[in-house]
Amino acid sequence: MRTDRPLDIVLAEDGVLLREGLAGLLTRFGHRVVASVGDADGLVEAVRAHTPDVVVTDVRMPPGFTDEGLRAAVALRAADPRLPVLVLSQYVEQTYASELLDSGDGTGVGYLLKDRVGDVEEFVDALYGVASGGTVVDPEVVRQLLRRRRDPLGRLSPREREVLALMAEGRSNAAIARGLVISEAAVGKHIGSILTKLDLPPAEDDHRRVLAVVTYLRG
Repeated sequence: MRTDRPLDIVLAEDGVLLREGLAGLLTRFGHRVVASVGDADGLVEAVRAHTPDVVVTDVRMPPGFTDEGLRAAVALRAADPRLPVLVLSQYVEQTYASELLDSGDGTGVGYLLKDRVGDVEEFVDALYGVASGGTVVDPEVVRQLLRRRRDPLGRLSPREREVLALMAEGRSNAAIARGLVISEAAVGKHIGSILTKLDLPPAEDDHRRVLAVVTYLRG
């Protein structure tokens, strides 16, 4: 068991049982859970109110249960790059995970997968490491992020890949719709999703289509 100084911790987890269980665990190891919240807004408010030694947060939280917790962590690190943050989640949310791990020169940050934490002391050691300015990242998180960076098209669904391939041939939305036997409205939705998933910068729609095609050809 670690004997380092007690830590003041802000804990953000939407699951009541897990949140209470983690709070009890951390208290048992001698730490102080200064705030225990169930949503991203509560996380931001708690950090502002308590200035903790470290934040522990899940990724998916109310109201959308997508990436609210991770986005809040990224915003907190942007406001204070020295704030240690440990993400503890079942998921690798790739879009914001890279941004979080790159923040604050990559120090004082961690991303662990709940199902892959081997034991309690391993988790506590990771918490101390992050609070002390270290970086702790599950190997599976690294693997998925590297794969994403290597193949940005990997985020597209099979249908979106088909649409993008036809865009690369210079076909209009109407021609794509005829070729795939779907409506033009469906084509428009697929194209919108493609542009979002490829993280293309804001620009005129025609220019973004060109950037999407360039990305496809590089892939």
